[in-house]
Amino acid sequence: MRVDRTALWLLGASIVAAGLAHGQAPVTERVPAKSVYHGVEVIDEYQWLENWDDQKVKDWSDAQNAHARAFLDGLPGVERIRDRITEIEKSVSVAYVGWAAAGNERDGVRYYAMKRDPAFQQPLLVVMDSVDHPDTARVVVDPNTIDEHGHAAIDWFIPSHDGKRVAVSISSGGSESGDLHIFDARGKLVEPPIKRVNGGTAGGSMAWFPDDSGFYYTRYPREGERPSEDLDFYMQTYSHTIGTPESTDRYEMGKELARISEIQLQIDPPTGRVLASVQYGDGGEFSYFMRQPDGAWTKFLDHEDEVVQAVFGKGDSAGDVFLLTTKASPRVRVLRMSAATLDLKSARTIVPEGENVIVPDFWPPSPVVVTPKRLYLTYQMGGPSEIRAFDHEGKPLKGPDVLPVSAVNNLDAIPGTDDLLFDNRSFIDAPACYHFDAETAATRKTALAVVSPVDFSDTEVIREFAISKDGTKVPVNIIKKKSVKLDGRNPTILWGYGGYGVNIQPAFSAVRRLWIENGGVFAVANIRGGGEYGEEWHRQGMLTKKQNCFDDFAACARHLVTRGYTSVDRLAIQGGSNGGLLMGATLTQNPDICRAVVASVGIYDMLRVELSPNGAFNIPEFGTVKDPEQYRALYAYSPIHHVKEGVKYPSIIFLTGANDPRVDPMQSRKMTASMQRAVAGVPGANPVLLRTSANTGHGMGTPLNARIEEQTDIYSFLFNELGMWSEGEGAAKAKESKN
Repeated sequence: MRVDRTALWLLGASIVAAGLAHGQAPVTERVPAKSVYHGVEVIDEYQWLENWDDQKVKDWSDAQNAHARAFLDGLPGVERIRDRITEIEKSVSVAYVGWAAAGNERDGVRYYAMKRDPAFQQPLLVVMDSVDHPDTARVVVDPNTIDEHGHAAIDWFIPSHDGKRVAVSISSGGSESGDLHIFDARGKLVEPPIKRVNGGTAGGSMAWFPDDSGFYYTRYPREGERPSEDLDFYMQTYSHTIGTPESTDRYEMGKELARISEIQLQIDPPTGRVLASVQYGDGGEFSYFMRQPDGAWTKFLDHEDEVVQAVFGKGDSAGDVFLLTTKASPRVRVLRMSAATLDLKSARTIVPEGENVIVPDFWPPSPVVVTPKRLYLTYQMGGPSEIRAFDHEGKPLKGPDVLPVSAVNNLDAIPGTDDLLFDNRSFIDAPACYHFDAETAATRKTALAVVSPVDFSDTEVIREFAISKDGTKVPVNIIKKKSVKLDGRNPTILWGYGGYGVNIQPAFSAVRRLWIENGGVFAVANIRGGGEYGEEWHRQGMLTKKQNCFDDFAACARHLVTRGYTSVDRLAIQGGSNGGLLMGATLTQNPDICRAVVASVGIYDMLRVELSPNGAFNIPEFGTVKDPEQYRALYAYSPIHHVKEGVKYPSIIFLTGANDPRVDPMQSRKMTASMQRAVAGVPGANPVLLRTSANTGHGMGTPLNARIEEQTDIYSFLFNELGMWSEGEGAAKAKESKN
């Protein structure tokens, strides 16, 4: 849906009419609010912008949107960019992602998947008989019929063991607050939905009973069960039998857990054992609980055991659990332990720590897959990843072949076999589902493959290493045309994240072709704070060591300039969420490092982030102001507290969604106000813009048209700031298509 620009202009116009006439940003009222941290007085002049229930704040936001639209809509080439992005986005072939196989030899195997079709705002959930015959796909759930504007979205789905039913979490408006629906394979709703099963940060989970007659599920408190400020916390687990009222559901576990606990469930069908993996916030600390066949829950692992993932065995390993641990092995090793005794002391190492990192993941789909005779592990090598195969005693076996400098995801076993399905993609190769035949050791691409609407055959990927402030080597992945000259004149985007132990892998983007065909270079930095080289790499960029992330990223930016890929005046930096924090810290610490900044759904006030509804989940990663040492570290890099008046900062666009459940939009509001105040009166000051989308959140579930509009704004902004329309064959092509 195209943004209603007329409405945006009218809203709040009385506040900013005079300023807009001169292209100036709205003037933000300064209301000093004092806080004291460990004897240090801190003044916050924009604390009033935190209250979204205040109409004055909404008027301010509308005025900022109007100011941003006045700037963005007036840029040269906007329609040409929109046309090209629309052409690419709506020419992308149908894609099937997030597949899950279910069923058995007797009744047959069904393959559920999310179908991304450019004709629809949101992906559809479909089921098919074969990954080589997507023409057999039948629609099970179409969110586009739930909300005609495309604001309803599927958070996740889990098929029953026999494949005859599927559990689906559905949320609205980017909120990720999902209700659990049970459909049969024909798309018929089986019974009324269960409310509040999924949330914006702690997520949600369910696991089918062995006979598929019901399931275990997580849910958040309902109104009246806890105070309003606790309704997005205190996740607990229940069990439900299909055909019975929800009021008769049985409480299972969770009351004893911490406020910010996050729960993921899995079941062992032969025994009925249920495994609950519990993460303390988002910091990578885990505990584990087992429900034995008699119904009793036992806590068998805690944070100090440093187990980062647990998976039930099958076939040759039935009755056991595979554990991934970082204890004395930051690059991870694999243990095998009895699920009956749950005695960690008797667990034995079957896959030792190696040079590369074994990838654990709390969130499904798991990068670890167990089949009757095989164990498949995902390894990461500083960004790129691959799959390796072992038997259940840890003996290496032939594993799947993958693309060079690529990423593997969505591993899923075909029931009753040792065969594996997986997604493989690179920066220049479109994603596809591959099938690995365990018996022949052959890997082949299935029919579930994206056909790219653009050609990257003239493009190459180069991996280089920047040297950070403390001498650490930091990988930089550089995507460019083979013909690009290292003359320091190439417009370049440097993207980064660096947090939560997340491995930033090669990712394909068809729209990126717009940048490449106009002579642009795109680079991705694998900085500390991520998981590219294991847990130690993560720990070197979290809590009181977070500054390493910003030093790494700045080193990567300077590397691109030194090596001749670009110059400061032709460099833009970009990131979102934790990467938005990276943008804020980079521009305040190094205002002369680049020409433009794109910061999406970012965190900028590190002293008050933990007070937001979702903020407590971030404490294990960032720290808390209640701890003196952590407070000092937080304040030292908190972007909003280091904005200086009179500095000529780069051009900046902040982007946020009004329904963001993960990072409170007030972060972007306050940072925008601070930056606009700082540059007011600076000769030749660059623009500081805030773009707030009314019907989206952190990015999940964003409708296609809204994505097109956001990408149009970002690329128009960057093309203008880096002076791109005067150069490049892409400009000529875009002009031809416009004419």
